[in-house]
Amino acid sequence: MTGLTAYISSRIFDGDIFHEDAALLVEGGCVKAIVPLVTLQADQPKIDLGECTLGPGFVDLQVNGGGGLMLGDVDCVEDIARICHAHLKLGTTSLTPTLITDSPEATRRVLKLGIEAWAKGVRGFHGLHLEGPHLYAGRKGAHDASLIRPIDDEDMDLYLYAASQLPSLMITVAPETVTLGQISQLAGAGIHVSLGHSGASYEECSTAANAGAACVTHLFNAMSPLQHREPGLVGAALDLGSLSAGLIADGVHVDPVAIRIALEAKSGPGRIFLVTDAMSQTGTDVTSFHLGGREIFRQDGRLTLSDGTLAGADIDLPSSVANLVESVGVDVETALAMATSYPADIIGRPLGRLKVGYPADFVCLDDDFRIAGVWLSGHTLND
Repeated sequence: MTGLTAYISSRIFDGDIFHEDAALLVEGGCVKAIVPLVTLQADQPKIDLGECTLGPGFVDLQVNGGGGLMLGDVDCVEDIARICHAHLKLGTTSLTPTLITDSPEATRRVLKLGIEAWAKGVRGFHGLHLEGPHLYAGRKGAHDASLIRPIDDEDMDLYLYAASQLPSLMITVAPETVTLGQISQLAGAGIHVSLGHSGASYEECSTAANAGAACVTHLFNAMSPLQHREPGLVGAALDLGSLSAGLIADGVHVDPVAIRIALEAKSGPGRIFLVTDAMSQTGTDVTSFHLGGREIFRQDGRLTLSDGTLAGADIDLPSSVANLVESVGVDVETALAMATSYPADIIGRPLGRLKVGYPADFVCLDDDFRIAGVWLSGHTLND
């Protein structure tokens, strides 16, 4: 709908707080206001969504694939749209598809297609995340060690150009394998530098943060742990207020107790936010798929290589929110913010909130946090 329309539900979460007995006003694809129900005119066009939570569309900054495709396998803009659509149906209205460590040729191709996807307005697409290849092989996880390499001048030129053309570009690097000058140059160009797949010490991570790194990739996984004599990257992520950190809340990658401790320990203003680390299986019923020629097995909520190494996650953001609330004990307001406004703030985009002038991207959730409806710019996905 393009005219002023009031969406009514039992409660509305605006990205920060809940509103009771209120309506979301949408006009021209944007949020107009959230107003008390009693202020609505009798002839005001209304859509009553009933007993549900209406909130901002989810924002996912680490999405490796979906709809049967990994980002590294795309060869046209339509392929990127296919990945985005798989997540749109699950309530993620804004995502940055993520390229796992790959060849220089694949990286150039994906960046080129990402720039085209943004120019063509692919629904849900809000930039890219390069998770590698500039990582520490000793903490590679499921990444192909043969493709891990240092940053060279050609890489830097490519990344700086891509950052000027994309709404958001995040790059995961290991602080012990890149220079401080490189981190500073990337951050200075508006690139969101994230630390991950690293065995770095707390001091190395702190120095990288001072140079411009602002984020940590999938907290606890593939990184130096918190120890009593060497806090490592986990310790840096929790202690340094300048760092925010993505978290996979599938109950497999991180134990609920560790999540609870991390949330209690995190120094601000940096925050812990949710990511899915989703793979190509998202939105499909496949039981296995391939990553760089290696078979990934899907069973009991896990994705693993044949040797048992975790290879991405088999979860969506609504389920992640439910896990935080039900298994960790996080209040609903904070859990929803971790999937909406917190990640939006990381990339500095007008997303993740039902705020005046923001795109009317919102979802309707039932009492079990299942998706009951998805709207993009005030339109349902089928409009």
